[in-house]
Amino acid sequence: MVKNNLDILVLLREACDPRPPAMIAEGGAAIRDRGIRRIPNPDDLCALEEALVLSNSLGARVTALSVGPRRLDDLLRLALSMGAERSLRIFDPALEGGDAATDARLLARILAILRPDLLFTGGRLLDRGDDPAAPLAAATLGMPYVTAAVSVAVRDGGAEVVRKGDRGARQRVAAALPCAVFFEGSLREPRVPGLEAVMDSLLENVEVWGLPDLGLPDCELGATGALLLSGDYSFPRPDPLRVVTPDPSLPTFERILALLSGGISPREGRIHFGTAAEAADGLYRIFCEAGLIPGAPE
Repeated sequence: MVKNNLDILVLLREACDPRPPAMIAEGGAAIRDRGIRRIPNPDDLCALEEALVLSNSLGARVTALSVGPRRLDDLLRLALSMGAERSLRIFDPALEGGDAATDARLLARILAILRPDLLFTGGRLLDRGDDPAAPLAAATLGMPYVTAAVSVAVRDGGAEVVRKGDRGARQRVAAALPCAVFFEGSLREPRVPGLEAVMDSLLENVEVWGLPDLGLPDCELGATGALLLSGDYSFPRPDPLRVVTPDPSLPTFERILALLSGGISPREGRIHFGTAAEAADGLYRIFCEAGLIPGAPE
Protein backbone atom coordinates (compact mmCIF):
# COMPACT_ATOMS: atom_id res chain seq x y z
CA MET A 1 0.00 0.00 0.00
CA VAL A 2 1.05 3.56 -0.66
CA LYS A 3 2.13 5.39 2.47
CA ASN A 4 -0.15 8.29 3.34
CA ASN A 5 1.23 11.76 4.00
CA LEU A 6 4.46 11.36 2.12
CA ASP A 7 7.09 14.00 2.88
CA ILE A 8 9.02 15.17 -0.18
CA LEU A 9 12.03 17.47 0.16
CA VAL A 10 12.98 19.34 -3.02
CA LEU A 11 16.43 20.94 -3.17
CA LEU A 12 16.34 24.09 -5.30
CA ARG A 13 19.49 25.82 -6.53
CA GLU A 14 20.26 28.78 -8.74
CA ALA A 15 22.47 28.88 -11.80
CA CYS A 16 24.00 31.59 -13.93
CA ASP A 17 22.14 32.24 -17.15
CA PRO A 18 24.33 30.85 -19.97
CA ARG A 19 23.13 33.73 -22.14
CA PRO A 20 24.85 36.77 -20.58
CA PRO A 21 23.00 40.07 -20.94
CA ALA A 22 25.44 41.53 -23.48
CA MET A 23 24.65 44.63 -25.46
CA ILE A 24 26.21 46.68 -28.25
CA ALA A 25 25.89 50.41 -27.70
CA GLU A 26 27.59 53.51 -29.03
CA GLY A 27 30.44 53.05 -26.58
CA GLY A 28 31.07 49.47 -27.71
CA ALA A 29 30.17 45.98 -26.56
CA ALA A 30 29.67 45.54 -22.82
CA ILE A 31 27.76 43.68 -20.13
CA ARG A 32 24.70 45.44 -18.75
CA ASP A 33 24.99 46.99 -15.29
CA ARG A 34 22.86 44.30 -13.72
CA GLY A 35 25.61 41.76 -14.37
CA ILE A 36 25.16 38.03 -14.90
CA ARG A 37 21.56 37.00 -14.35
CA ARG A 38 20.81 34.14 -11.95
CA ILE A 39 17.94 31.79 -12.78
CA PRO A 40 16.44 28.68 -11.14
CA ASN A 41 18.27 25.52 -12.13
CA PRO A 42 16.00 23.93 -14.81
CA ASP A 43 16.39 20.34 -13.61
CA ASP A 44 15.49 21.42 -10.07
CA LEU A 45 12.24 22.90 -11.37
CA CYS A 46 11.51 19.59 -13.11
CA ALA A 47 12.06 17.85 -9.76
CA LEU A 48 9.68 20.31 -8.10
CA GLU A 49 7.02 19.67 -10.74
CA GLU A 50 7.22 15.90 -10.18
CA ALA A 51 6.90 16.45 -6.44
CA LEU A 52 3.81 18.63 -6.93
CA VAL A 53 2.23 15.97 -9.15
CA LEU A 54 2.65 13.45 -6.31
CA SER A 55 1.24 16.05 -3.94
CA ASN A 56 -1.90 16.38 -6.04
CA SER A 57 -2.39 12.64 -6.52
CA LEU A 58 -1.29 11.24 -3.13
CA GLY A 59 -1.57 14.19 -0.78
CA ALA A 60 2.19 14.37 -0.30
CA ARG A 61 3.70 17.30 1.60
CA VAL A 62 6.28 19.21 -0.43
CA THR A 63 9.03 21.20 1.27
CA ALA A 64 11.28 23.45 -0.82
CA LEU A 65 14.87 23.78 0.43
CA SER A 66 17.67 26.14 -0.59
CA VAL A 67 21.12 26.72 0.84
CA GLY A 68 22.49 30.22 0.40
CA PRO A 69 21.95 33.95 0.94
CA ARG A 70 18.74 35.92 1.18
CA ARG A 71 18.25 36.31 -2.59
CA LEU A 72 17.21 32.64 -2.68
CA ASP A 73 13.97 33.63 -0.91
CA ASP A 74 12.63 34.60 -4.35
CA LEU A 75 13.29 31.07 -5.58
CA LEU A 76 11.56 29.58 -2.53
CA ARG A 77 8.57 31.87 -2.99
CA LEU A 78 8.34 30.68 -6.59
CA ALA A 79 8.07 27.14 -5.21
CA LEU A 80 5.34 28.27 -2.80
CA SER A 81 3.40 29.90 -5.63
CA MET A 82 3.62 26.67 -7.63
CA GLY A 83 2.13 24.64 -4.76
CA ALA A 84 4.81 23.77 -2.19
CA GLU A 85 3.55 23.82 1.41
CA ARG A 86 6.77 24.80 3.19
CA SER A 87 9.95 26.68 2.36
CA LEU A 88 13.26 26.45 4.20
CA ARG A 89 16.55 28.27 3.64
CA ILE A 90 19.85 27.37 5.28
CA PHE A 91 22.48 30.06 5.61
CA ASP A 92 25.45 30.96 7.75
CA PRO A 93 28.60 32.95 6.89
CA ALA A 94 30.65 29.90 7.91
CA LEU A 95 29.32 28.04 4.83
CA GLU A 96 31.28 30.27 2.43
CA GLY A 97 34.12 28.63 0.52
CA GLY A 98 32.90 25.06 0.92
CA ASP A 99 33.26 22.23 -1.59
CA ALA A 100 31.20 19.18 -2.54
CA ALA A 101 32.28 17.31 0.62
CA THR A 102 31.14 20.07 2.98
CA ASP A 103 27.91 20.57 1.00
CA ALA A 104 27.21 16.84 1.28
CA ARG A 105 27.89 16.92 5.03
CA LEU A 106 25.44 19.80 5.43
CA LEU A 107 22.73 18.18 3.30
CA ALA A 108 23.11 14.86 5.13
CA ARG A 109 22.49 16.65 8.43
CA ILE A 110 19.37 18.32 7.00
CA LEU A 111 18.05 14.96 5.81
CA ALA A 112 18.72 13.42 9.22
CA ILE A 113 16.66 16.18 10.88
CA LEU A 114 13.75 16.42 8.43
CA ARG A 115 13.66 12.67 7.58
CA PRO A 116 11.79 13.01 4.26
CA ASP A 117 10.50 9.98 2.41
CA LEU A 118 11.77 11.33 -0.90
CA LEU A 119 14.53 13.76 -1.83
CA PHE A 120 14.08 15.34 -5.25
CA THR A 121 16.57 17.58 -7.05
CA GLY A 122 18.25 17.97 -10.41
CA GLY A 123 21.17 15.79 -11.35
CA ARG A 124 23.05 18.61 -13.08
CA LEU A 125 23.55 22.32 -12.67
CA LEU A 126 23.06 24.41 -15.79
CA ASP A 127 26.28 26.36 -15.40
CA ARG A 128 28.56 23.87 -13.63
CA GLY A 129 27.50 20.41 -14.75
CA ASP A 130 27.32 17.50 -12.33
CA ASP A 131 26.91 18.30 -8.63
CA PRO A 132 28.04 15.35 -6.44
CA ALA A 133 26.88 16.88 -3.14
CA ALA A 134 23.37 15.38 -3.10
CA PRO A 135 24.46 11.83 -4.12
CA LEU A 136 27.25 11.96 -1.52
CA ALA A 137 24.75 12.97 1.16
CA ALA A 138 22.42 10.10 0.22
CA ALA A 139 25.29 7.62 0.20
CA THR A 140 26.44 8.85 3.62
CA LEU A 141 23.02 8.03 5.08
CA GLY A 142 22.73 4.71 3.23
CA MET A 143 19.81 6.07 1.20
CA PRO A 144 19.26 4.52 -2.25
CA TYR A 145 19.19 7.00 -5.10
CA VAL A 146 18.38 7.01 -8.79
CA THR A 147 19.96 9.32 -11.35
CA ALA A 148 18.81 10.63 -14.77
CA ALA A 149 15.14 10.35 -13.74
CA VAL A 150 12.29 11.78 -15.83
CA SER A 151 9.25 10.68 -13.79
CA VAL A 152 8.40 9.03 -10.46
CA ALA A 153 5.46 7.01 -9.18
CA VAL A 154 4.96 5.76 -5.62
CA ARG A 155 3.37 2.36 -5.13
CA ASP A 156 3.74 -0.71 -2.90
CA GLY A 157 5.79 1.14 -0.30
CA GLY A 158 8.47 2.22 -2.75
CA ALA A 159 9.26 4.51 -5.65
CA GLU A 160 9.16 3.44 -9.27
CA VAL A 161 11.39 5.71 -11.32
CA VAL A 162 11.57 6.06 -15.09
CA ARG A 163 15.10 7.08 -16.00
CA LYS A 164 17.06 7.80 -19.15
CA GLY A 165 19.19 5.03 -20.58
CA ASP A 166 21.75 4.87 -23.35
CA ARG A 167 20.77 5.81 -26.90
CA GLY A 168 17.41 7.27 -25.88
CA ALA A 169 16.18 4.16 -24.04
CA ARG A 170 14.02 4.26 -20.88
CA GLN A 171 14.53 2.15 -17.76
CA ARG A 172 12.18 1.46 -14.87
CA VAL A 173 13.91 1.24 -11.51
CA ALA A 174 12.33 0.44 -8.13
CA ALA A 175 13.73 1.80 -4.87
CA ALA A 176 12.55 1.42 -1.28
CA LEU A 177 11.58 4.48 0.72
CA PRO A 178 13.26 6.67 1.83
CA CYS A 179 15.22 7.34 -1.33
CA ALA A 180 16.63 10.18 -3.42
CA VAL A 181 15.78 10.87 -7.05
CA PHE A 182 17.91 13.12 -9.26
CA PHE A 183 16.18 14.40 -12.37
CA GLU A 184 17.50 15.08 -15.84
CA GLY A 185 14.58 16.82 -17.47
CA SER A 186 11.01 15.62 -17.07
CA LEU A 187 8.10 14.26 -19.06
CA ARG A 188 6.17 17.35 -17.91
CA GLU A 189 6.87 21.03 -18.27
CA PRO A 190 7.11 22.88 -14.93
CA ARG A 191 3.86 24.68 -14.25
CA VAL A 192 3.56 28.45 -14.43
CA PRO A 193 1.91 29.91 -11.30
CA GLY A 194 -0.93 32.37 -11.62
CA LEU A 195 -0.67 36.02 -10.66
CA GLU A 196 -2.79 35.55 -7.53
CA ALA A 197 -0.59 32.69 -6.32
CA VAL A 198 2.53 34.76 -6.93
CA MET A 199 1.13 37.68 -4.95
CA ASP A 200 0.11 35.39 -2.08
CA SER A 201 3.62 33.90 -1.96
CA LEU A 202 5.06 37.34 -1.21
CA LEU A 203 3.27 37.23 2.14
CA GLU A 204 4.44 33.72 3.01
CA ASN A 205 7.12 33.20 5.64
CA VAL A 206 10.40 31.59 4.61
CA GLU A 207 12.03 29.65 7.45
CA VAL A 208 15.71 30.41 7.93
CA TRP A 209 18.00 28.00 9.79
CA GLY A 210 21.59 28.59 10.82
CA LEU A 211 24.31 26.24 12.00
CA PRO A 212 23.08 26.31 15.64
CA ASP A 213 19.74 24.88 14.42
CA LEU A 214 21.60 22.08 12.64
CA GLY A 215 24.03 21.30 15.45
CA LEU A 216 27.08 21.34 13.17
CA PRO A 217 30.43 22.89 14.19
CA ASP A 218 31.95 25.60 12.01
CA CYS A 219 35.17 23.64 11.54
CA GLU A 220 33.39 20.94 9.51
CA LEU A 221 31.85 23.32 6.97
CA GLY A 222 32.90 26.06 4.61
CA ALA A 223 36.53 26.66 3.69
CA THR A 224 37.86 25.12 6.92
CA GLY A 225 36.14 21.79 6.27
CA ALA A 226 36.80 21.64 2.53
CA LEU A 227 38.73 18.65 1.22
CA LEU A 228 39.17 19.86 -2.37
CA LEU A 229 41.75 22.59 -2.92
CA SER A 230 41.39 25.23 -5.62
CA GLY A 231 43.54 24.65 -8.69
CA ASP A 232 44.76 26.80 -11.53
CA TYR A 233 42.33 28.07 -14.12
CA SER A 234 42.73 27.33 -17.82
CA PHE A 235 40.78 27.66 -21.01
CA PRO A 236 38.24 24.84 -21.48
CA ARG A 237 38.90 22.32 -24.19
CA PRO A 238 36.27 21.79 -26.90
CA ASP A 239 33.34 19.65 -25.85
CA PRO A 240 33.97 15.94 -26.51
CA LEU A 241 31.42 14.16 -28.67
CA ARG A 242 30.35 10.54 -28.27
CA VAL A 243 31.46 8.44 -31.24
CA VAL A 244 30.64 4.89 -32.29
CA THR A 245 33.13 2.20 -33.20
CA PRO A 246 34.94 3.14 -36.42
CA ASP A 247 33.75 1.58 -39.64
CA PRO A 248 35.74 -1.68 -40.11
CA SER A 249 35.88 -1.02 -43.83
CA LEU A 250 38.15 2.00 -43.26
CA PRO A 251 41.92 1.64 -43.52
CA THR A 252 43.70 0.75 -40.30
CA PHE A 253 45.37 4.14 -39.95
CA GLU A 254 42.03 6.00 -40.23
CA ARG A 255 40.39 3.68 -37.66
CA ILE A 256 43.24 4.36 -35.20
CA LEU A 257 42.89 8.13 -35.71
CA ALA A 258 39.13 7.91 -35.09
CA LEU A 259 39.68 6.02 -31.83
CA LEU A 260 42.47 8.29 -30.56
CA SER A 261 40.51 11.46 -31.32
CA GLY A 262 37.74 10.45 -28.91
CA GLY A 263 35.30 12.46 -30.97
CA ILE A 264 36.82 15.80 -29.92
CA SER A 265 36.17 18.34 -32.62
CA PRO A 266 35.59 22.10 -32.62
CA ARG A 267 32.06 23.42 -32.92
CA GLU A 268 31.63 24.67 -36.44
CA GLY A 269 30.57 28.29 -36.53
CA ARG A 270 31.51 28.97 -32.91
CA ILE A 271 35.27 28.52 -32.87
CA HIS A 272 37.25 30.26 -35.60
CA PHE A 273 40.91 29.54 -36.21
CA GLY A 274 43.35 31.96 -37.82
CA THR A 275 46.25 34.30 -37.27
CA ALA A 276 46.18 37.36 -35.02
CA ALA A 277 46.09 39.63 -38.08
CA GLU A 278 43.05 37.82 -39.47
CA ALA A 279 41.30 38.09 -36.09
CA ALA A 280 42.03 41.84 -35.94
CA ASP A 281 40.70 42.35 -39.48
CA GLY A 282 37.57 40.40 -38.64
CA LEU A 283 36.89 42.40 -35.49
CA TYR A 284 37.48 45.66 -37.33
CA ARG A 285 34.99 44.65 -40.02
CA ILE A 286 32.35 43.74 -37.40
CA PHE A 287 32.80 47.05 -35.56
CA CYS A 288 32.54 48.99 -38.82
CA GLU A 289 29.33 47.18 -39.78
CA ALA A 290 27.89 47.95 -36.32
CA GLY A 291 28.79 51.65 -36.70
CA LEU A 292 31.01 51.63 -33.63
CA ILE A 293 34.01 53.25 -35.36
CA PRO A 294 33.26 56.84 -36.43
CA GLY A 295 34.48 57.78 -39.92
CA ALA A 296 35.14 54.20 -40.97
CA PRO A 297 34.44 53.40 -44.66
CA GLU A 298 31.19 51.60 -45.28
